[in-house]
Amino acid sequence: MWKLMKLEWKKNNMKKYVGKAAVVTVIIFLMIFATSGELNEVETVEIYGKSMIGAGVDMFANMAFMLCTAAMLSSLIISAYQNKTMNLMFSYPIRRQKILLSQMLVVWLFNFCALVLCKLLVYGGLVLVSPLAHIAAGAVLPGGTWTDMSFYINMLVNSAIMVSVSYTALLVGMRMKSSKAAIVAACIVMLLTQGNIGSFTLIYNIPFYTGLVVLSAISVFSCVHGVETRDVV
Repeated sequence: MWKLMKLEWKKNNMKKYVGKAAVVTVIIFLMIFATSGELNEVETVEIYGKSMIGAGVDMFANMAFMLCTAAMLSSLIISAYQNKTMNLMFSYPIRRQKILLSQMLVVWLFNFCALVLCKLLVYGGLVLVSPLAHIAAGAVLPGGTWTDMSFYINMLVNSAIMVSVSYTALLVGMRMKSSKAAIVAACIVMLLTQGNIGSFTLIYNIPFYTGLVVLSAISVFSCVHGVETRDVV
């Protein structure tokens, strides 16, 4: 499986996504830094258990890489079905399920690692410039230090969930045989998981996220189930 994943990385020139992830990270940092003065004024107000700056970092990073996950799934899998290039891939003496799973794992691992690194780099950059921006201690990191292990655990769990729920877009894209439909579905999921209407929000709503994770698992299962005997259409 690891060899297949490395082949998928090279075949799809995944290095280009590394550069895009770096650009996204810089943009998010600049956006948060530009508004840090306003956010700093309400630093004592917590939103979803985090400071306003911390909530902003999580929201923008999650939104960016949820869309990135859907875009990569569309490019690697859905578009391959649309362009009939999946026929060539399935002609290899390798189980079709392994090919699809290797593609999904490459996308998941890349976006999980990229999302975690993005958050760490943005947080780190904000800590470095906090004296210049007059950001008070504790407005960026919990307790103003890097020693709170719950900070890292929450980051890892949240990042894994955000990338995983993006796979609901794969189900929509495969059913409708459209990359555009997958992107639209990802945008809807992104808005539901990161947005709010007044005081109502589904952010950190455990039953809602559990349902999305289950739906994502169904999406992956439906994509690989019976693929060995299913015609490529």
